[in-house]
Amino acid sequence: MSQIHLHRAADYPRMPWKNGGGSTLEIARDQGEGLEGFGWRLSLADIGESGGFSAFAGYQRIITVLEGAGMQLQVDGVPSRPLLPFDPFAFSGDSRVQCQLLAGAIRDFNLIYAPQRYRVRLQWLALARSQRLFSSASTLLLFGAVDALQVTVDDADCALLGRYDCLQIERAIGLVELQLAADTPGACCLIELIAL
Repeated sequence: MSQIHLHRAADYPRMPWKNGGGSTLEIARDQGEGLEGFGWRLSLADIGESGGFSAFAGYQRIITVLEGAGMQLQVDGVPSRPLLPFDPFAFSGDSRVQCQLLAGAIRDFNLIYAPQRYRVRLQWLALARSQRLFSSASTLLLFGAVDALQVTVDDADCALLGRYDCLQIERAIGLVELQLAADTPGACCLIELIAL
């Protein structure tokens, strides 16, 4: 049996960045409070100007531009490729990271996780039609970047996700079946977390 939690974008709490340079909307996390103690954490951030990223020692990060032209990162002095919308990029939370905006402000989507505690798979799915997916992960996070996404879990209507809403599914054993349907083209992110 699955435990399902619906996180609505309108309810995400705002938290300060570790470096004090801005703020983040926290979507969900597995445990802990503040900026420490979690095994995984999902968030949105608005970046209005180029500058440095906060360090998260001992964690891995995957970042995706959602809105705006994009950015390029310098990770320990090495430039990334230009990061355009829905083009995820992974890097170590221990790294020194500088962000250069390509053409104005952006909004990004962040997964930060402890690799010694979780194995992670993240994929962006194009929603041009209905899709059927299966996963054996113990935790699934489904994040919608489309105005309306109908989600069915194990043949039961589950939720209608609005833009930037997130569905969290916890299951101890077995396969979870997801069916996704959107009226308009868009994207969603499926994150599979397996506790080690």
